[in-house]
Amino acid sequence: MTTPNGIVYLLDDEPEMVKALTRLLRAKQFEVRGFTSCHEFLTTCQPQETACLVLDVAMPELDGLELQQRLTHRGILIPIIFLTGHGDIPMSVRAIKAGATDFLTKPVDAVALVKAVRTALQTAQARHEANVELTALVARLATLTPREREVMEQVIAGRLNKQIAAELGTGEQNIKLHRAHVMQKMAVESVADLVRAAERLGVSKPAIGNPAGQ
Repeated sequence: MTTPNGIVYLLDDEPEMVKALTRLLRAKQFEVRGFTSCHEFLTTCQPQETACLVLDVAMPELDGLELQQRLTHRGILIPIIFLTGHGDIPMSVRAIKAGATDFLTKPVDAVALVKAVRTALQTAQARHEANVELTALVARLATLTPREREVMEQVIAGRLNKQIAAELGTGEQNIKLHRAHVMQKMAVESVADLVRAAERLGVSKPAIGNPAGQ
């Protein structure tokens, strides 16, 4: 099975646990970086990296759930696999609701950990690709002129060229031209694609009045 790309961060205050898990995961061809300090980890982890975190709940500086919250506040939405020797159901539910991908008990089963890491890295990769795509969409949207933006909003509302022309007080031929520019600049081939792009960008449909002649 192909090993997903990305970094596996290990954070546990027991050096021997970090060493053991590092050996285990590197044997499965994962790129691993181990830490015994929350501070050390926080100064190393970068938001733009494709990565996951294997995190011990009982850390001396910050407990695992507190660290999870701090990462979220920093905008680091890294998939987290929690490890604990004394976890309970409420704790695991809280962790999962806050975005953790798994919650495993110590001594951790090697097969379960490898599976969890693989899933977490796949999640991280999917998020990374989605962020790259969204960044590209934002850049494309910024290339639209104010009139093209108006036309785009009318198009995603399902209006025809004739209706848009009446709404914006211009000729239908102008709308056809603006519409073609919108499709080209947004790099979409259909109205359905444009609607999906607009939804991702948070572009809202305009409030539609009754255009002249209707």
